[in-house]
Amino acid sequence: MTARGGQVIGAGLGLLLAWVVLGEVELLAAGSAMLVAVVVALALTRLARPRIEATRWLAPSTVHEGDRASVNLVVANQRRTLAFSVSVEDGVSGLGSARFQIGTLPGNGTATAAYHIACRSRGIYTVGPATVTVSDPFGLAANNRTSPITDRLIVYPAIEALSGFPAVRGRDPAMSASRPEFSRRGGEDFYTLRSYQEGDDLRRVHWASSAKLDELMIRQMETPWQSRALIFFDIRRRSYQNADAFERAVRGTASVAMHLGGNFAGDLWLGSGLIDLATPGVAFEELASVQPVQAIDLRAVATRIRHQSRGGALIMITGTPDDETLSVIRLLGQQYRVGILLAATDQPGAVLNRIQQLSIKTVVTGTGQRWAPAWNQSLARSTTRAMGVG
Repeated sequence: MTARGGQVIGAGLGLLLAWVVLGEVELLAAGSAMLVAVVVALALTRLARPRIEATRWLAPSTVHEGDRASVNLVVANQRRTLAFSVSVEDGVSGLGSARFQIGTLPGNGTATAAYHIACRSRGIYTVGPATVTVSDPFGLAANNRTSPITDRLIVYPAIEALSGFPAVRGRDPAMSASRPEFSRRGGEDFYTLRSYQEGDDLRRVHWASSAKLDELMIRQMETPWQSRALIFFDIRRRSYQNADAFERAVRGTASVAMHLGGNFAGDLWLGSGLIDLATPGVAFEELASVQPVQAIDLRAVATRIRHQSRGGALIMITGTPDDETLSVIRLLGQQYRVGILLAATDQPGAVLNRIQQLSIKTVVTGTGQRWAPAWNQSLARSTTRAMGVG
């Protein structure tokens, strides 16, 4: 019974009581009619036992922050009898719900409804279950049926398009020693050279080498052996000035993982074990749900990683760098010859200068700033120096 049905019953009983006191036949008729209406409404919604099912299609089930997901619902009357005043409500955990008034649904009939989810914040959300409500035409009684089917909506962090690769060769697992480094000792070289092939972009010709070798030589970002990278995300709560800084760091981590994933072999550390970049679905699902922790010993983590490292490039993402950040870079720097630090902070502090003295490239973004301009500028500057320009 609905709230309106309860009110009608109360009004009907009041009229019957007035009839007993005053003896007016009209009061008896009105009160009786109200009670009968409620009884009929209950019969329509309960005794007829309408069976309405809702089926959902969610597309896509994985999106990035700022995207939209579409939900289509098909509501089907699985009985031959007419169903009055059908409505459906479908909720998304933490985001709200959508409610549709379908109206009368004929026997064995179907109706469709659709809505969009604005995915403003990363996370893993549950869509559903859908609740179908069938009521009488006057809304006096209702019968609710909840569909047990739910769907998962995964909202990945927003991605920024980065350019330039800190390409460094890692260790060849087929050999006992590491292959030659892709960059010079200072980590300033971001390309290697190969012979020109038909279809290559002439803007990538290295003219000085081409003149010396008497054949066109092309700069390339790939290496004969796979480049390797470790993306290390600082999840300590105290590293970040506020929640916005942490979210900015998450987006930076996701952007680097996406950027390097197709060109590097490597791993991503988000607080537990290492995640292989070759499994981007796993990596981005973890990025969708990662949260800051109160206490964790990053030095101990870095020591464990160093023992199983295969070298390459280290990209560390943090908030405001501190002494523990510096310790991690020094520990892992023994294995990773090229290092980049991304700092999501408005106040970098003195530790950043000490990190830069270790020939670590630094990319800093403050509140409201994006990663791509700073990253692209930092790596473009390094590439320019590697080519001997400026």
